[in-house]
Amino acid sequence: MSFRLAAYAVSVENDRVLLVRCVNTHSEDQWSLPGGAVEHCEDPFDAVVREVAEETGCTGEVERLLGVDSRVVPADERHLSELGPHQNVGVFYQVRITGEPRPEPNGATIDPVWTPLADVAGLRRSSLVDVGLALFAERPPTGHVAAVPVGGLVQH
Repeated sequence: MSFRLAAYAVSVENDRVLLVRCVNTHSEDQWSLPGGAVEHCEDPFDAVVREVAEETGCTGEVERLLGVDSRVVPADERHLSELGPHQNVGVFYQVRITGEPRPEPNGATIDPVWTPLADVAGLRRSSLVDVGLALFAERPPTGHVAAVPVGGLVQH
């Protein structure tokens, strides 16, 4: 089983959320929250600030920890099913953004866009968008929401 620890920014202002489009070599592009893998010896808090800067060109200020999501993707649902199941542990932070978003130069994400919350359901998006928005909306004291269903337009 493969494993990934990642940190994600949930930035909501004026009923809009900041999303980035992920360029996928193995499937269609999809929308996601700014964020990504925590590097070796890096604190997730620092990783989310770094990822926001890399993917959006903006400064991110962490306002609070929203929660943690641990999800196992079965092998038969992965694009690289021959590698077996995959566990992703995502640390979600509420992040205030300053600056105007710009595309990541030579990166895996493009088109950082402030997206109306009402439009998110119609997007081809990563399941982590739904998890992050659920954590933002509920702000559970335990930092954990019930499993967010994956289906329809939602992708792993």
